[in-house]
Amino acid sequence: MPLTFAQADALFRQDKLNELVGDPEGRRFLKLRSLNRTEYLERLFQSAGIVRPDVGSRELFDAAFNAGINTAAIESCAREIYREQRECRRANEAELVNQLYRVQEFNWGGLHQNSLEKTIVDNYVKKITNYEALCRCVENELLTSMRGYVVCSWYNHWTSIIIEDIFKDHASVLPAVGLVKKIDFFVKNTPFDLKVTYLPEGYLKEKRQAANVRPELTLLKRAARSYSLPISAGLADAALLQDLWAKVSDHPSQECKQLIAELMNFRNALVEDIKSDPSELICWLYENQGERRFDASNRLFLLLVDQRDYFSSWKLKRAKPLLETSIRNYLDHFDEASDRTVEFDWEGTTYMAVSDAIVITQP
Repeated sequence: MPLTFAQADALFRQDKLNELVGDPEGRRFLKLRSLNRTEYLERLFQSAGIVRPDVGSRELFDAAFNAGINTAAIESCAREIYREQRECRRANEAELVNQLYRVQEFNWGGLHQNSLEKTIVDNYVKKITNYEALCRCVENELLTSMRGYVVCSWYNHWTSIIIEDIFKDHASVLPAVGLVKKIDFFVKNTPFDLKVTYLPEGYLKEKRQAANVRPELTLLKRAARSYSLPISAGLADAALLQDLWAKVSDHPSQECKQLIAELMNFRNALVEDIKSDPSELICWLYENQGERRFDASNRLFLLLVDQRDYFSSWKLKRAKPLLETSIRNYLDHFDEASDRTVEFDWEGTTYMAVSDAIVITQP
């Protein structure tokens, strides 16, 4: 029996995307879902020459599935919508990349997504009782933090769109134009949620521990004390690591130069291992995702690594020619038959997903 809409929808909500991918009707469901906005579905009915059913917006997806619109018509409609949207962005893309290069610092200012309001309420609204003190804090602290938060959000938003367009411009990629959760695009029928990341400090720490070498921060603190370098109080570990790395790197002693070389060599060797086989990192990324954002969707990880300065890897998100070369090469050689299945554990439950990683380095 062919897969029904209710069955396909249940599998999607249970993160069983690969059961859907393995079924022709399941693949049609997923591609139709990538058009799941009222105006797109209405356009699909029109292009397919089918009168729009007299149903509400919420029932239109179900109706489109049961109308029997074939996969080729769905793909054609999605590509046409994407081409129109892409032309609008393409006209401004060169200047957008130019503007992104004006960002010189990537600092959230202590404010983070999903906690912005809480941070303001906890640290300013509920903590300060004097009006003039509140105004001073807003002027001297909060506005600076807000600027950093907005700039980082702006940078992430537009670089993400540029990167997604590189994928979606490729002939083997079908865009998901409806901004559907869990799917950014299909690569030769395989749905993927794109995740851009950098070498995770937590993963690096675990690999150093497994290799029986001390944590980077411990070694840098020891070097700082040995050479009377200041250790900034109050910094989070990630910020302190970068701070001490810079101070130790700038010290002229042979011991400091040797320590930095050893730390770099370990990182570079780890990156080469990931290039050869990213499966261990992929499992780590699934198992260490935030609880509020957990899902087991198919993910394509784009790992950006600036080996000249690991702490500046965020800058590679705007390095469009470098990104294009690596992404197009990956897509040109994408083998649909390759086994990209990963198995990972989350709070006592084992999940399976299809995943891969593209490692882009600036040596």
